[in-house]
Amino acid sequence: MKGKRARSAAKRKETEQKLERRQKIQETGNQLPACFVTDFDQYLIGQGNHYDIFRKLGAHSTVFRGEQGVYFAVWAPHALAVHVIGEFNGWNETSHPMKRLEPLGIWELFVPGVQPGCLYKYLIEARDHRFLYKADPYASSAEMRPGTASKVADITGFAWSDESWIEKRKQKKPDEEPMAIYEVHPGSWKKHPHGPDEDGFYNYRELAHALADYVHEMGYTHVELMGIAEHPFDGSWGYQVTGYYAPTSRYGTPQDFMYLVNYLHKKKIGVILDWVPAHFPKDAHGLADFDGEPLYEYADPRKGEHPDWGTKIFNYEMNEVKNFLIANALYWVEEFHVDGLRVDAVASMLYLDYGKESGQWVPNKYGGNKNLEAIEFFKHLNSVLLGRNPGAVTIAEESTAWPMVTGRPEDDGLGFSFKWNMGWMNDFLEYMKQDPYFRKGAHNLMTFAMTYAYSEKYILVLSHDEVVHLKCSMINKMPGLYDDKFANLKAAYAFMLGHPGKKLLFMGQDFAQLQEWSEARELDWYLLGEGKHLQMQNFVKALLHLYQKMPALYQLDTDPAGFRWINANDGYRSIFSFMRFDREKKKNLLFVCSFTPVERPDYRVGVPKKKQYKLILDSDEAIYGGSGKEKPKTYKAETGECDGQPYSIAYPLPAYGVAVFEF
Repeated sequence: MKGKRARSAAKRKETEQKLERRQKIQETGNQLPACFVTDFDQYLIGQGNHYDIFRKLGAHSTVFRGEQGVYFAVWAPHALAVHVIGEFNGWNETSHPMKRLEPLGIWELFVPGVQPGCLYKYLIEARDHRFLYKADPYASSAEMRPGTASKVADITGFAWSDESWIEKRKQKKPDEEPMAIYEVHPGSWKKHPHGPDEDGFYNYRELAHALADYVHEMGYTHVELMGIAEHPFDGSWGYQVTGYYAPTSRYGTPQDFMYLVNYLHKKKIGVILDWVPAHFPKDAHGLADFDGEPLYEYADPRKGEHPDWGTKIFNYEMNEVKNFLIANALYWVEEFHVDGLRVDAVASMLYLDYGKESGQWVPNKYGGNKNLEAIEFFKHLNSVLLGRNPGAVTIAEESTAWPMVTGRPEDDGLGFSFKWNMGWMNDFLEYMKQDPYFRKGAHNLMTFAMTYAYSEKYILVLSHDEVVHLKCSMINKMPGLYDDKFANLKAAYAFMLGHPGKKLLFMGQDFAQLQEWSEARELDWYLLGEGKHLQMQNFVKALLHLYQKMPALYQLDTDPAGFRWINANDGYRSIFSFMRFDREKKKNLLFVCSFTPVERPDYRVGVPKKKQYKLILDSDEAIYGGSGKEKPKTYKAETGECDGQPYSIAYPLPAYGVAVFEF
């Protein structure tokens, strides 16, 4: 009797549990959760147009049939089988097989009870029966290196408060707005000397406050952040990515990164991310041969590998791969509210023979060296991203003379908002390295960029690439002894500020960092306790605040009406004089920059109007390390031809002197 009663009680309990589960299913509905992959999703992915694919693939917390858990989905068409392994099952390799969805070969599985923060990987059985342990290409978070697992993360629910910034951004025309970018590697900007771990990294939230304060005080308008997408090796600086959808765990969680962007926006600072759609590393847990065969990369190694870099090249022929990248760009802009992407190594994508010898590359169908699929990829990317996000920008690091990088796709351009002006940078640095005595023979290096200044929408850049690998810091590129180096660099920065084009300066160079940059240590902030470095910082700060204040320095960057030489040919004295204009031509600027150590107390410069010329920036002020000599603040133009102008003003120009006048 006891056995019968026990069985009867067990049956009643089982019945009650079934009824309870049925009730939960009825309460949650019989429809699949929104994150589950549908036939229509597969159609869009196959077309390359599933712009929020990250809501489907990856790991997503959801409720299914009344149970809370995580839905996993991964694209692995060549796999024989895929299992999810992780902390939730003790890394058991057989307990959680995934189901294959046709026709794309997406594998899916809902696992009840999995919580955010849980580490996981995909165990993929290749067609040759090898077992591969892969991180999730669509994971929103990753394990801190040297670990290589993905991490379940819920990126919804962050309380954004930057609506005003986003709305104002929609109304702006970026090429007519000020853009002075501070390029930052977060892990080496500042470090905790006795931090919670040996790296001493600032958390994203700490970084938000310290960085915003510095950037705001200096007068930069934007920060460009290096190395945000997850990467295994610090020394790659983030340019060899394994987690395209995961803000690196070095500095915190995805929500912490959202806090950083949100806070910078509250302080009226734009955020640009370095983005790397050109190539990816061969790390075993990454995208390379993801399901045992080439998937994200071209199968032919002549198209699919960079011999010099030891990396894989994305296959821009595959709609699913293009979808992965375009949705990733949208993910950073729309989910994390960043204001733009600086696209790395664009030239390597455009040319099939980039960095390759004869026999190492395959011509296109017309026999040429242009990567036709990459060209179409850029047109698609820029059309969608900029079309959906007015005011956002894409910036091409393109080092060749490829035409119409910033031209409209409908006119056969690539559609970027801006292009890094690598030609200007190379000529500028070559000139600045010259001994002042020999600069008269290299004068054209500083004027040549104006012959093509309006062929694209340019950003003038002095980036991290110029202060590493034995290239010296910016101050140590300058000729002469200690004081001369600082004077040279001030003149260089002033010329850069006055030249048409948006601006970018790498961290540390605004206070004349002495050492080359290394990702392993923080900047040498202690130098600001020494006079010359503080004076340099004061000068750069004055330049940047002048830049934001005066529309003449940015409003007509892409219009020839915004710039005019006074004297572009004074090579013998190595002096450059030019004017900048705004649209109204009411607050115009006259720049005079001398690049020799010769004082010219009787210097005279031609001017176009018989007006008062107000001195608004003088590099000779004591706060900038100059002599501090008193000078008049206004100069009245005198009649008489000078520099091809009908009038002129006389100004005592010091050695390496910089003067900016408003008229």
